[in-house]
Parts: sequence; structure tokens; C-alpha cells
Amino acid sequence: MKFGVSIFPTHYSAGPAEIAAEAERLGFESFWVSEHSHIPVATEFPFADTVPDDYRSMFDPFVALAAAATATTNIRLGTAICLITQHDPINCAKAVATLDQISGGRFEFGIGAGWNPLEMENHGVRFEDRFKMTRERMEAMKVFWTSDEAEYHGDLVNITKSRMWPKPVQNPYPPILIAGAGPNILKRVINQGDGWMPFVVADWNEAMQNRITPLAKFADQVGDLRALEAELDAPRKSISVKGLMANNRDIEALLALEVDRMILPLPQAGRDQVFEALEAHANATADYRK
Repeated sequence: MKFGVSIFPTHYSAGPAEIAAEAERLGFESFWVSEHSHIPVATEFPFADTVPDDYRSMFDPFVALAAAATATTNIRLGTAICLITQHDPINCAKAVATLDQISGGRFEFGIGAGWNPLEMENHGVRFEDRFKMTRERMEAMKVFWTSDEAEYHGDLVNITKSRMWPKPVQNPYPPILIAGAGPNILKRVINQGDGWMPFVVADWNEAMQNRITPLAKFADQVGDLRALEAELDAPRKSISVKGLMANNRDIEALLALEVDRMILPLPQAGRDQVFEALEAHANATADYRK
């Protein structure tokens, strides 16, 4: 199993370039950043009484990863996750392709629809359209990455015949990892992505239903995903798990399920504290690295 690390990059935390470089030095396979463009004041947070400051303070993920790319040579770089509902598909397709070029083909595109209705509405997207909008924007982006002349016509996304470069280094485009935990997530992974990026927790809380997956349910879903792949004769989808900790119990649970990647959290803190967490994660995972 591969091990990556993730952070909400902010102006008060260690910078993405120095974190990624240290993660690469310690042997981590991947470095990931999250995204929220802004947090409307009236937002109701589903996981706690208030929205943490980190959510309103995040760097742009593509700029953060471009900085990380210039400071590293081998580590994979990804979004965990990019909120597709908040991005114009033409601009996002260009950002992804540019980052894949800058990094030498090291980008992984973790995506999701998002959970904040007000945040989406500020970007001109209705909450009830979020999954359809995500699908259509991703379909349009794939056309731009793979065609000299791209054209897309959907119910929500319409783009006339156009030319756009650069194209991604990776063929046909960077791996697309679909995040989510709702009832239709496995079908979306099969139909739209190259892998699944669930947020898994060891302890269950009813308030998190359809947003975060408990470990026991996750084990069943892995079996369901593999069965669905066999039924549809679909390629095997990778699984990259966020949410669990670097302890023997959680690591061995994922190994038993043949999970491909475990992504470990880093604190939104200064250099010393982040580097200390990186060292601790490296020590905890040393015997399990593939």
C-alpha cells in the first residue's frame, strides 16, 4: 500500500513547497491539498458547531501544487479534493493540463461535488444540480484534454468547437479520483473515474451519514465495488482513503481490503509542527510501505 500526506494549505501553515519536499525526502508517495474558495457567513457546518478557520483560509489548490511541483521531482501531487462545481470547465481543464506539464506528469485529480449549498450558489450552481454539473464539466474537460478541436453540449454545460493547449503529459489525462460516500457513489466511480477517494472514519456518527464512511461500511463497499466492476467488465478502480490515522489497526484494516493508498492528515501549523507530524507518519508507516 502507498502512503501520502495531505494538508489544507493556508497562509499561517508551512508552505506547500517545503512540505512536499520534506514528504518526498521521507519517502511518501504523494502530497495532497484540499479546496474551498470561500465560506459564506451563513454556512451550516455538518461536522461541528462552527466552520473551522482553515476552511476559509485555503490557498488555491492549483497554485499550491505548482509550488510543490517546482520543489520536488518524484512525489505524486494531487487535489483531495477539487470542487468541480466551483470551476469553469475550460479554465479548470487548462489548469490541470498546465500542472501536469509543470510536474512532468505527476498530477492526480481528486474531485468532488462539495457539501456547502451557499458556496455553490455563490458560484452560480444549484445544490440539486451538483452531481449533474460535476459529471458534465468533467466530460467537457476530458474532451479538451483528448481532442485537437473540443466541443461539448450538455444540459448545463455548452462549449462550441474550440482549440486549447497544453494537453496533459499523462495519457489520456491524469487519474481522476471520485470522492463521496452517498448511495450512488460506486456507480459514479465506475462511470466517471479511475479511482475512488472516500473519507473513512473508525467511529461512526449519524450526523455524518452520506458524507463520511464508517470503516465497517467501507469494507462492505469495497466488496460491492469489486463485484460491480466484475459485473460490468469494468477496469479495476484504485482506492485512496482519507480520514484514518497512522496506527497499526487502521493500516492493517486497509491492507486487508487491498486499498491502494492511505492519505494521512497534517496539521495546519508552522514548519516545525508539520515536519514533526511528517516524521511521526513516516515512522508509523515504515514497515508497511510498498
